[in-house]
Amino acid sequence: MTTAYLNGEFLPIEEARISVLDRGFLFGDGVYEVIPAYGGRLFRLGPHLDRLQRSLDAIRIRNPLDREQWQQVLERLLEENRAEAGPDNDQSVYLQVTRGVAPRRDHPFPTAVEPTVYATSSPIAPPDPAIAEKGISAITLDDIRWQYCHIKAITLLPNVLLRQQAVDAGVGEAILVRDGKAMEGSASNLFVVKDGVILTPPVSNQLLPGITRDLVLELARQHGMPAREQDIPEPLLKDADEVWVTSSTREIVPVTELDGKAVGDGKPGPVWQKMIGHYRDYKEAVRRGEAS
Repeated sequence: MTTAYLNGEFLPIEEARISVLDRGFLFGDGVYEVIPAYGGRLFRLGPHLDRLQRSLDAIRIRNPLDREQWQQVLERLLEENRAEAGPDNDQSVYLQVTRGVAPRRDHPFPTAVEPTVYATSSPIAPPDPAIAEKGISAITLDDIRWQYCHIKAITLLPNVLLRQQAVDAGVGEAILVRDGKAMEGSASNLFVVKDGVILTPPVSNQLLPGITRDLVLELARQHGMPAREQDIPEPLLKDADEVWVTSSTREIVPVTELDGKAVGDGKPGPVWQKMIGHYRDYKEAVRRGEAS
């Protein structure tokens, strides 16, 4: 039975209840984070909590827990749900903070309400070996989302619609294009490789600063792999030698077909092969308690 945390209480997820007046339910007025844990150890917890704080500040919700309290809650959830996670104890933690329950439905921020805090965890499926061999297909779509994509908000309907278009097309991701520039995936960050250089769009309010994205750049610096942030015009995306998408739960995924055409030679490329090796080494160091 999965355990959840709701407003200070650990309880079976089937018993977790919120009011119909919660502003997360009525307005999507809240933010969230997804944090992997390998071997029961939280992955890049500090950067995830930093991003949570930035999202809360952006929509003017007080953080209901300090960093130590967040760590205690999340580590207890991992322990509570360990039996479902399998022998590797790899889990994905989902946490959400909404503005809370107001006396009535009204658009302005209510006063004197407490944020609603919810969290749980679930097993992470091991990476599909077929992806390492063949990669995935993707399509490009117009970016129909709002102007504050740097906030990890729970209002994800545009992302849901875009991702469903990818599902309907039988591909693994949609890469979003705005004003002629590729921004990110519907649920991922974007990298391209051109002439051996790893490129990713710069941080702005038009994309979410991903924790795995930042780690890829960090690993590239550590291992002497040329990498930089720059705009990705759509022609560069279509002419890239390699295309990757990254996220906390999917890790680093090679895109080998884009809009029905092969990327490079249609196989996961050599730069991806090198980077995924460094990433997996880092993940194993987290599992051993030698990295965070």
